[in-house]
Amino acid sequence: MKKLKVVSSLVMGAMLTMPMYTSSAVAQVDEGKTVRVFISSTNENAAQSAKANYNVRWDFGKKGFTTEMNQKQFEALQKNKNLKVELVDKVTTAAKPGGGTTTRTIPSDQTPWGIEAMYQNKSIATTSGGSGVAVAVLDTGVNIAHPDLAGTSQQCKDFTQRKSPLVDNSCSDKNGHGTHVAGTVLANGGSDGQGIYGVAPEAKLWAYKVLGDRGSGYSDDIANAIRHAADEATRLGQKTVISMSLGSASKNTLISDAVTYAKNKGVLVVAAAGNEGPGENTIGYPGALADAVAVAALENVQENGTYRVADFSSRGTSATDGDYVIQERDVEVSAPGRAIESTWFDGSYNTISGTSMATPHVSGLAAKIWASNPNLTSNQLRTELQNRAKSNDILGGSGASAGDDYASGFGFPTVK
Repeated sequence: MKKLKVVSSLVMGAMLTMPMYTSSAVAQVDEGKTVRVFISSTNENAAQSAKANYNVRWDFGKKGFTTEMNQKQFEALQKNKNLKVELVDKVTTAAKPGGGTTTRTIPSDQTPWGIEAMYQNKSIATTSGGSGVAVAVLDTGVNIAHPDLAGTSQQCKDFTQRKSPLVDNSCSDKNGHGTHVAGTVLANGGSDGQGIYGVAPEAKLWAYKVLGDRGSGYSDDIANAIRHAADEATRLGQKTVISMSLGSASKNTLISDAVTYAKNKGVLVVAAAGNEGPGENTIGYPGALADAVAVAALENVQENGTYRVADFSSRGTSATDGDYVIQERDVEVSAPGRAIESTWFDGSYNTISGTSMATPHVSGLAAKIWASNPNLTSNQLRTELQNRAKSNDILGGSGASAGDDYASGFGFPTVK
């Protein structure tokens, strides 16, 4: 991908459009090309033999493991009746409405409209909060040396390298998306105070690179990053929010299991609803999972006295409107997501759109609330987000209506 100063051709929400891995064992593979596969078996001896013969990238225990092999090896394993071999599809990002603007060397607004909306203060000059809470940003990496992110990083890890599945102290971002997301969560204005501010600048950043510089990644890498963040939260006794501005149109077992694993470890998982709206039942995964907080995108337009849900923002199903119960394929809350200015990979600033941009607003708010209320469990924190959303109902945009609706969810949670 050519590096452009105008980013309309780059990711506008990191909505991944292909299945995380194929359900069919038959797939086209280029001759001689290395492919990644998921191997499973109900025959324990066969499973152990396969592990002994191939380098294990990620081990999912009894469920199986992933590895890489060449074309001939892949074809040979198709004939082994004791093994189930599935290609792990490479997923890609898709550009969405709300294109980019030319990057700037200084921010046009130190507290962009999304921050002002979150804080319910159009005159706010700086932000605060998040101390003692880590936010794991699973994305294209983060430029942790950006002036407005310097000193925020507590962990920097790369899950995408082929030679080693996990590389410490490496999380470079040549795409921009991940750095943009991180800035919305916790940009601190820079050492000179002239930079941009995120929602919770005192939070600590765990920058986990799970997508390559072209904005694509594999489900096994993402699943293991989720599990790793949860394990690190337990090991360090660290209150942790996982923020994922990525997704797929279809459900993936590896990722859904990892999200549940994180939830059970006391970690709050926040994920993008997707950018396939305004039609009903277009929400993507992992946001659509009941164990994740799905975030829809708002735009800086008033309709019926409230902000409006962007047309591109994916919707849930109207069959569950009004029940205030989160089920699979429900939008939970909404936040600013169109024309959001934030930090960029080259040390500058950029304005892009998508539910990818809405998600870090909620992740940052979660960190800010948790820091102020350290006795809350992650489940209680989620309830607090829901209650704040209920008190700030969204009535604008296709599908939005009074109460819990399939477009905006419970509403827009904000800083009190």
